[in-house]
Amino acid sequence: MVGNSPSAERTSICTPRAPSGYGGASTSLLNGSGYVTTAGDGSFSITGDYTCSPGAVAYIYANGGNSGGGSNSAIGLMAILGTCPGAGNFASATPFVMVNEVSTIAAAYAMAGYATDATHVSSSGTSLALTGIQNAFANAANLVNLSTGTALATTPAGNGTVPQTEINTLANILAACINTGSSGSSGCSTLFSNAKSAGSSGTTATDVATAAIYMAHNPASNITALFGDIVTQPPFAPALSSQPNDFTIALNFTGGGLNNPYNIAIDYAGNAWTANFGGSSLSKFLPTGAAISTSSGITGGGLDQPIAIALDGSGYAWAANYGNSSLSKFSSANTAISGPSGITGGGLNNSADIAIDGNGYTWVANNSNSVSKFNSANIAVSGSSGYTGGGLNGGPNAIAIDGSGYVWVANYNGSLTKLNSSGGAISGSSGYTGGGLSECTGIAIDGSSNVWVSNYNGDNVSEFTSAGAAVSSSSGYTGAGMSGGPVGVAIDGSGNVWVANFNNNSVSELTNAGAAISPSTGYIGGGMAGPRAIATDGSGNVWTANYSNSSVTEFIGAATPVVTPIAASLAAPYGTPASKP
Repeated sequence: MVGNSPSAERTSICTPRAPSGYGGASTSLLNGSGYVTTAGDGSFSITGDYTCSPGAVAYIYANGGNSGGGSNSAIGLMAILGTCPGAGNFASATPFVMVNEVSTIAAAYAMAGYATDATHVSSSGTSLALTGIQNAFANAANLVNLSTGTALATTPAGNGTVPQTEINTLANILAACINTGSSGSSGCSTLFSNAKSAGSSGTTATDVATAAIYMAHNPASNITALFGDIVTQPPFAPALSSQPNDFTIALNFTGGGLNNPYNIAIDYAGNAWTANFGGSSLSKFLPTGAAISTSSGITGGGLDQPIAIALDGSGYAWAANYGNSSLSKFSSANTAISGPSGITGGGLNNSADIAIDGNGYTWVANNSNSVSKFNSANIAVSGSSGYTGGGLNGGPNAIAIDGSGYVWVANYNGSLTKLNSSGGAISGSSGYTGGGLSECTGIAIDGSSNVWVSNYNGDNVSEFTSAGAAVSSSSGYTGAGMSGGPVGVAIDGSGNVWVANFNNNSVSELTNAGAAISPSTGYIGGGMAGPRAIATDGSGNVWTANYSNSSVTEFIGAATPVVTPIAASLAAPYGTPASKP
């Protein structure tokens, strides 16, 4: 395999290993020894001596060298190779790779969920973590053509739009340091002082590749300073002509039968499923965004205006149908398990949301002021009126299961209901109130069993303890761009809270203490139009279902990875619903 990078660099192929998180052990060299040094023109050859275990992932890391302005020790470039082929080496599978600033940005964002810096990229070693990191690395091919080192405008599958100008802009920020003769140049100083591990604080990078990873981790930090340091004639074009809102990289996908998608969920393999209210269908996408479902979507099984979707621990997809008050069930092969009228009974009536617990029971919130429960054999456990009480009198709108198996329901009238695993009410007749609850639309549970609710009317989110006590104030947590009708809410593996804002086409991110991470406008881009639902995946990506333009958006590497599907983290004995793979 032949590659190219600034001359006289040391180049190595690295493969991540355990443990996980934004951190962990160092990556290891595939040949177990030293480096390859480039020729004077920057080219290098990696022979078949570099082998890896099939299924492992690998990337190139090149550091040092002379890009033309002099020797610069701060140079650090990366390119993702991907999953190790069955032959055990990349010599025949990837004959040529261009290692440059664009490939570095693609690598930094794709692996961000598993990387601490350029040489510390790791996963926990579990099968779910291996799937997550493989999918993460595969996303790099959506951003860059590795053979040419150019940013893509369209994904290889053809149904995704890539922010090419933004990727080139980020690459130009790196080039402002690389194309100088010293690590102490103004370009390098600006980069390293504004792209630290915590944004404006924390660890200072000593190489460009690590700084790129820090930018991926902190896409709302120091935008003005970093953008303003680009030279007047940057090397990569087309690029942005004006300062962006943030440095997230978001892709937009269409096709697969998307038709007013109302909800989104992620399965074991990292595939994204949507419930299409307008098309009475489901859509399914690979972790890279390529459509699996046809242009008509997945149909049958009683689907009728599906409003919510969830994946169980056996890989089945369950959809709650608003139109005919039924449930539809599909296998991982997209085959309908339910009949043409769907699964009925148990008090289903104007279904609004669906969740699956760790014992395989499916729970549905009904706008008719009840909750229904079904076992894995598709039989109703709740009675003909469903479970009632506990404040279920204000339009149940969203439902989630906590780490102890309790069922939580967010009611549109601004209250929360808590039920035990048998459907018995724990909350009082009016439910839990306060904390800024107002026209509740979404609900999620964090790793400490705290309950988070998005409030459409209040432009805020609320937090409650597992005992039903409000943690947030009477105004809830505000800011971070939540000024446009917060609807869907999700938690990532670090406990950060992600919110889809329907009216201002943005995504908000907050810490688990309710502090804003995203800017005052939220994160924008990625073709969002009426984002109705949000989910985080096992690769650290954030997905939204866009109701208004029938698309889905994927923010690459923006979050900490989680176990998917959510029900997999709830298997008895109950664990934490939002945890790293």
